[in-house]
Amino acid sequence: MIFASVGSMLPFDRLTQGVDEWAAAHPDVPVFLQIGEGEYEPRHCEWARIVPHSDYQKRLEGCTLFVAHVGMGSILQALEIGKQMLMLPRRAALKEHTTDHQLHTAARFRDTPGLKIVDDVAALQQEMGRLVHAPMTGSDRIANVAPEAFTSRLRAYLTEGMKFAD
Repeated sequence: MIFASVGSMLPFDRLTQGVDEWAAAHPDVPVFLQIGEGEYEPRHCEWARIVPHSDYQKRLEGCTLFVAHVGMGSILQALEIGKQMLMLPRRAALKEHTTDHQLHTAARFRDTPGLKIVDDVAALQQEMGRLVHAPMTGSDRIANVAPEAFTSRLRAYLTEGMKFAD
């Protein structure tokens, strides 16, 4: 099953329509889309505007491919469970966001094992077909908490900083 999400902040009709068109051409592959407040409503797959967190997590854990915008929440949630991801960044020039920070995030994560970034809908659809039949390898899980050594150093820094503030 493919689970696709545009996130909860802004619509992303380019991603929604691209995934829906792919679903029309591949009716044998179940697809679920979380579309937010977008104008485009899918016709070839299951969808919902908003998905409750517990359902979102179940869908993410159960999918074979996670397709999403290049949002840090999406990236971190998928990395925590070692899920392969296919991501399309929003573009300010297309009025999909107010800045191009998703392009910068995409550049930073482009070489992350298990994560594939594409630049347009045609590449998204091509990669969806490829990844459904030949999943990526090397999608390592990340911890959902900071290492103890880091939190100890941070705690010490904050504690020492408080002493100087008095």
